Amino acid sequence: MAILYALVARGTVVLAEHSAAATNAGAVARQVLERLPDGGADSHVSYTQDRYVFHAKRTDGITALCMADDSAGRRTPFAFLEDIHGRFVKTYGRAALTALAYAMNDEFSRVLSQQMDYYSNDPNADRINRMRGEINQVRSVMIDNIDKVLERGDRLELLVDKTANMQGNTVRFKRQARRFRSTVWWRNVKLTAALILLLLVIIYVVLVFMCHGFTLPTCIR
Repeated sequence: MAILYALVARGTVVLAEHSAAATNAGAVARQVLERLPDGGADSHVSYTQDRYVFHAKRTDGITALCMADDSAGRRTPFAFLEDIHGRFVKTYGRAALTALAYAMNDEFSRVLSQQMDYYSNDPNADRINRMRGEINQVRSVMIDNIDKVLERGDRLELLVDKTANMQGNTVRFKRQARRFRSTVWWRNVKLTAALILLLLVIIYVVLVFMCHGFTLPTCIR
């Protein structure tokens, strides 16, 4: 399973979480929450630990965080976080800004479980979010070192996307999107023309039968 753990938090207050495996992911995740940049600014951050990666997305004071296999890459985990964040905000709104720890856990942990399974196992999940993910995933991965966060000394290595690479990927994505829109437009034009032609042929065939001949002799006098 690609995504093994997920939570939603306000600052360091965990409001809901779910783990698909018996790990210490919860303890590490709380340390990551403490190390997110101060000031409430929106951020997308990824940290590696052994063969696992912790991804976090904070928007409007609400953080969605997950732990995934390193083989999952970053597009799928960040698409998952985008989905979870949107569902959580839509469901709870401003209530999340003052809720106590685990106030939403009974209900929302089931949503976390369902979406973790979907993004880990359903092949449609990656295809649906591929183009959107190229723009939304990891725009500002922060450079940091949080070795001192874990007393047991596990090393967390910060992942970083170069700004130049992100800009290049964005330009390529926009070009691909323009070509895709153009292809779809021409396809629709051709389909419309074919349907009109087919309709005219059907009308002509009906008139041939009604007017007793290809030249429509009984209808044209």
